[in-house]
Amino acid sequence: MGDRDTPDHLGHRARLRARLLDDAEGLADYELVEYLLTLAIPRRDTKPLAKALLREFGSLAQLVSADPESLRRVDGLGDTGIAALKIVQATSLRLLKGEFRDKPLLSSWDALLDWLRADMGPIDIERVRVLYLNSRNMLIRDELASEGSIDQSAIYVREVIKRALELGASAIILVHNHPSGSPEPSRQDVAITRDIADAAAKLGIQLHDHIIIGGSDYRSFRAMGLL
Repeated sequence: MGDRDTPDHLGHRARLRARLLDDAEGLADYELVEYLLTLAIPRRDTKPLAKALLREFGSLAQLVSADPESLRRVDGLGDTGIAALKIVQATSLRLLKGEFRDKPLLSSWDALLDWLRADMGPIDIERVRVLYLNSRNMLIRDELASEGSIDQSAIYVREVIKRALELGASAIILVHNHPSGSPEPSRQDVAITRDIADAAAKLGIQLHDHIIIGGSDYRSFRAMGLL
């Protein structure tokens, strides 16, 4: 009964579609998820599932950033619905990255931060990424350097510098997230940053910054006077 369209469901979807086309900003988060899932699961009332997903994951950003295995644990959400959510995430990140992809990163700093917060802020394990830049400070490569437990991750100085040399990078930016939500650097963060900065400088490679993402907030080592 709940998995087939009824005139009431069809009317609701038509009204939701009209509101989306007229004023998407006015839609609640659950309504956006509901309509997205309607496209993926057309013969079902998706409002209860949309609300359940947002309750489970806490926010729209955390929902679309959740890994597929976590999403599969929600009753009623299959691979088609999961794929729809991941399309939203991939598209959003692609659009944000497009703001600085072909520009010097240091002149597109706000766009870079928007992308990093959207990509790394919602995840619940610690990840370390290295952005390798050319002599014009344009992005050569964005690579995952390490993935740790919920509260720690290792950065290997030798591997970061070796990879920079392989890519012919002139500069690097370190990025990692704190799943706790606090972007404040730890003593270990400060120590490893100094080790990488010293090792890079000996080979003519500049460490521009180390950015720590904590939820929607961040800290820049350069801005804090730690580099």
